[in-house]
Amino acid sequence: MQTIIILDHGSQYTQLIARKVRELHVYCEIHPFNKVPELSSEVIGVILSGSPCSVRDADAPKPDLSFKGKLPVLGVCYGAQYMVNAFGGNVVASKIREYGRANLSYVDRECKLMKDVPLNSQVWMSHGDTIETMPEGYKVICSTESVKNAGYKIEGEETYAIQFHPEVYHSKDGLTILKNFVVGVCGARQDWTEESYIETTIANLREQLQEDKVVLGLSGGVDSSVAAMLLHKAIGNRLNCIFVDNGLLRKDEFENVLNSYKGMGLNVIGVDAKDIFYKALEGLTDPEKKRKAIGKTFIDVFDSEAGKLTDVKWLAQGTIYPDVIESCSVKGPSVTIKSHHNVGGLPDYMKLKLVEPLRSLFKDEVRRVGKALGLKDELLKRHPFPGPGLAIRILGDITAEKVKILQEVDDIFISNLKSEGLYDKVWQAGAVLLPIQSVGVMGDERTYERVVALRAVESVDGMTADWSHLPYEFLAKVSNEIINKVKGVNRVCYDISSKPPATIEWE
Repeated sequence: MQTIIILDHGSQYTQLIARKVRELHVYCEIHPFNKVPELSSEVIGVILSGSPCSVRDADAPKPDLSFKGKLPVLGVCYGAQYMVNAFGGNVVASKIREYGRANLSYVDRECKLMKDVPLNSQVWMSHGDTIETMPEGYKVICSTESVKNAGYKIEGEETYAIQFHPEVYHSKDGLTILKNFVVGVCGARQDWTEESYIETTIANLREQLQEDKVVLGLSGGVDSSVAAMLLHKAIGNRLNCIFVDNGLLRKDEFENVLNSYKGMGLNVIGVDAKDIFYKALEGLTDPEKKRKAIGKTFIDVFDSEAGKLTDVKWLAQGTIYPDVIESCSVKGPSVTIKSHHNVGGLPDYMKLKLVEPLRSLFKDEVRRVGKALGLKDELLKRHPFPGPGLAIRILGDITAEKVKILQEVDDIFISNLKSEGLYDKVWQAGAVLLPIQSVGVMGDERTYERVVALRAVESVDGMTADWSHLPYEFLAKVSNEIINKVKGVNRVCYDISSKPPATIEWE
């Protein structure tokens, strides 16, 4: 399979480069700059990402460029500056930091990389250094008013570089530039589609698993469901799925999801483990401790159920590509913001091999593969739901009574989003039960009851998010319905915080 390799120097935009290349139906992989894979004959080009570092720093990333001159190369921002600095040019600190929108005042129309890029095209700069002088044989292919060497080509090589970021939205012809490199320079066939991925993956799974049995923990979410369908297509009834009710799911979700899975022809075991989870969570208020208790209990329950199956050799997970990238990032695994992550392996006592059918896909690609597999929209378009479930939407300790209250509140909110045609316009929504009570009046009586907060955000991938500007009339209707129907709640708030600085979940 034709592959573009992206070497990551720690840029916040590296995943965006990969997503844009894949939009062109070309397969690509991200690798840390210091872990360059063996470049097989299927690798048709290399992209060097940006970086928060300066090439002038003593500890700046220094990739091995032994492939330069042999394969097409595109340097982006830091990648462009590194190839200048490493081969005799001069990179200096900008007198004025070059950040934000700029326009191309010069474009070399004869250069393959700049084909169909118009004069004055808007680009996005994001760097504190700039290329002052270039090595011999480096030819300028584009400039802005303040950056003469905004892009270059090395003569005698298919090596190109630009000091701006073509992968971000603000670079209006960025996708054209990436297409010029990937298709025009590298010769990509643009044949990496959902259908080809499914065909290849099923064939690989059959070869990998042979006649072995596999167990998969279903969550009701998109990733595990699509992983299950791929495995089902590959090995049929040798796939055993376990769906655990941890008592922290949405209202009626356990029964509804079980029914939808049966309709898909999957072999699913439903396990009611609510009381076990409530016992494990008893008295815990710290969100990280709650997460860890849920994770450990899930493994214990899952292991117990999987142990009842005979001759199972593999555990399947719905790990997706951002998880994989995060676990082997340039800077090492990220600081723990929260636990409950797919990547990280299994407990030693679970002697199972791991199979991850989705580990090369981004979230939007998982949804497209699911659609090609015939999964229904109500499953594919489901909002993300946290692994620990309602436990991190109940601030403070967890009780069955609090879960029931929050399930009722959440159900009213989500049901109204759907009935008013707002559900698909929101990336994620839910309710939060606060550890406070407030004074209210119902009828002629004074009340002192619970407060809930509603949260709805718009996002692409959850990395950043803005609060959803839901209509006031809608919020008024939902608030009124919650207070009238859910006993124990007398006040409803709406969270208007964006990420950053806030997170999507409250815990």
